[in-house]
Amino acid sequence: MTKLWLQHLPERWKAVRLKTVVELKTLRANGSSIDGNYLGLENIEPWTGRLLKSATSENTSNDEDEKESAVSCFEPGNILFGKLRPYLAKAHLAQEYGICTTELLVLKPSELLFERFLLQVLLTPEFINLVNAETFGAKMPRADWNTIGNLLIPLPPLFEQRAIANYLDRETAKIDTLISDKERLLDLLTEKRRALITDAVTHGLNPTIPLWNSGFEWLGKIPQHWNVKRIKFLIFGIDTGFSPQCYNFPAQEREWGVLKTGCVNGGIFNPQENKTLPPEIEPPLELEVKKDDILMSRASGSKDLIGSVVLVQNQPSERLLLSDKIFRLKLNTEICDAKFFVITMGSFIVRQQILQFVSGAEGLANNIAQSDIRELLFPVPLMEEQIKIVSFVEEKTSKIDKLSHAAVMTIDYLHERRAALITATVTGQIKMTG
Repeated sequence: MTKLWLQHLPERWKAVRLKTVVELKTLRANGSSIDGNYLGLENIEPWTGRLLKSATSENTSNDEDEKESAVSCFEPGNILFGKLRPYLAKAHLAQEYGICTTELLVLKPSELLFERFLLQVLLTPEFINLVNAETFGAKMPRADWNTIGNLLIPLPPLFEQRAIANYLDRETAKIDTLISDKERLLDLLTEKRRALITDAVTHGLNPTIPLWNSGFEWLGKIPQHWNVKRIKFLIFGIDTGFSPQCYNFPAQEREWGVLKTGCVNGGIFNPQENKTLPPEIEPPLELEVKKDDILMSRASGSKDLIGSVVLVQNQPSERLLLSDKIFRLKLNTEICDAKFFVITMGSFIVRQQILQFVSGAEGLANNIAQSDIRELLFPVPLMEEQIKIVSFVEEKTSKIDKLSHAAVMTIDYLHERRAALITATVTGQIKMTG
């Protein structure tokens, strides 16, 4: 399997084990005694090698225990490669001296390797998948250096490595610009959609109805006949799931799968965001996801995705199970319509509350507790009004949703094109121009 992606290398190229052309740097230091840049996994953007924000030992790491204990030292030209949850594809080419979490391997390329070429190789889906297939640990999967170092990588002549790196820098920059444009459009559409929903679920549809001060600054005035309730009075309970070690591919029809947090992103249930449950693991039937379930993400690498809520409107063809990062809210539908509940959970007024409760740091294990969910405040119109508001919102957001879906599809395509371009180029399948 390791050799498959390298089976068509040009004749003048070689396939070599990574450990033969890089040196693993193992210098450790006490993080609290060093003044310098500190990099954690959360500071590295997946798949691109870019830093997400300026990182300093004083203000970037949110893992104070890490900085108080041993950390790894790096210098300009070193490649940092994430061994924890390698499927996240975290790698970075250091431009200056600094320290980093020990979850990042520090690699020094030999004189046979151009560092920017190596970075591109390490971020190909093929290499990442090979590393990910050899991880150990169910909750926090890791790969060790012995495994990673024995993987094969392509080794062209040094002058070709430089040409490839320059070519990919230029071509991926063009694709990244297109992705950024589409992501900005998607953000604007999301904001417009949320503003429309927020106005509907706080003011209703009849502008002549008198409003009263809700007593909450973030909620403001609402129709005087509405109530404000804590979610604990709208639900019967909250179910939690489990996360066994699963295969890293989606379940097929009638197979068992465990949902990933991405199944609730964007407010639309995506059943394909799951991992196949190994046949030797007995599925807990009480955790099976069914039509009309309301699901909510408990944890994510992004604070903006914590608390995302969806309604499962159709019975999945796969047999899907809750993971430990997905809650199922058991709504009292006699006092709150399921669709109204879901759209209100995505409004500004609820999102502001959720963000106040979210713990963790960007890129790490952000989460919200059941106890916090129960305390969220929620506007509750009469049932008849709830249904009318849902109908109004669905009509008004349909066009926005179509534009958003098109933007997401384009972004996905561009990411796939970027990855394919890198793989084809670093394996010698593309003739470079310019």
